[in-house]
Parts: sequence; structure tokens; C-alpha cells
Amino acid sequence: MIPPRRRLRRPPTDAGTPAPSAPWTRRRPLPPLPDRVRRRLPLLLVGVAALTLGALAFSGIGDGMVYYRTPTELAGRDAGPAGRLRVGGLVLPHSVRAEGDVLRFRLSDGVGAVEVLHRGEVPPVFREGQGAVAEGVLGPGGVFRSDRLMVKHSDEYRAAEPAR
Repeated sequence: MIPPRRRLRRPPTDAGTPAPSAPWTRRRPLPPLPDRVRRRLPLLLVGVAALTLGALAFSGIGDGMVYYRTPTELAGRDAGPAGRLRVGGLVLPHSVRAEGDVLRFRLSDGVGAVEVLHRGEVPPVFREGQGAVAEGVLGPGGVFRSDRLMVKHSDEYRAAEPAR
């Protein structure tokens, strides 16, 4: 059952009749807040606002973070139903080979290395000796099959040398 709506009335004038231009008011005013509640209310509102902003910021950070495993961590894994993974490391020198639409290279973390077969778009700044993160699945024989490649690069910008 829906509760009935409260009726609002106009405040009375000196003559006892409602004033036509007076603002609408409630029949019964709300009781005043106790002093301790009134003193703590701003602190409570600031706390709720801080918790809300913290929760929004923390939930946004989780989507932007990229977790990856190193080749050493992948060495002990089977190619079972692990699902999608990310593996990161440095691209070993002299290991990059293009075979048709597949790019083959090795990623290393200084201890172990993993063979990566990448099928898809290759970033234009991809090169040997550079950090990279490949996303895909671990296949049989420890070969990582990637369909997404992210390259770590320097945040310093250097303008091209002018032609002489």
C-alpha cells in the first residue's frame, strides 16, 4: 500500500487565513538535531565524501594496472587451462624474425627466456633490446602465442636532428 501524501499548508496571516503569497511549509516542523549530532555532522559528511572518492579512485586504478609474469615464472607452468596471460621482459637481440604474418621473438628477464609467436599488429616502436609485454596463451612446448603486444618505451622526447 502506498502511503498518502502529506498535505502542505500555507502559514497563517495575522487574520488567521492563509497568506496567498507565503511560501509552502510542512504541517509539523522537523525536530532540532541534538548538539552532539550537529557538531559531528560535518565530520561525518567529510568522511563519507572521502570514502566515496577513495573507492572511485581505487576502482579506476585496478582497470589501468597491467600485471604480467616473467619468463622464469612461465618456465614451470604447463600449457594447461591457464587462460589468458601476460608475459613481459626484454626482447633478446637477434631473435626477431618475421615469418609471413607471424612475428617470432624471444623475451627474457635475465634468468629465463620464452619464445613468443605474435600474430597481429606490431607497434611501430618495437625493436630488439627493448621491454615488451605480450598478451595471449601459453601453448604446447612452452611457446607463448600472443595476439596483443605492448612496448615499453622511454618517456623522454628527443626532436629529430635537423638535416645539414
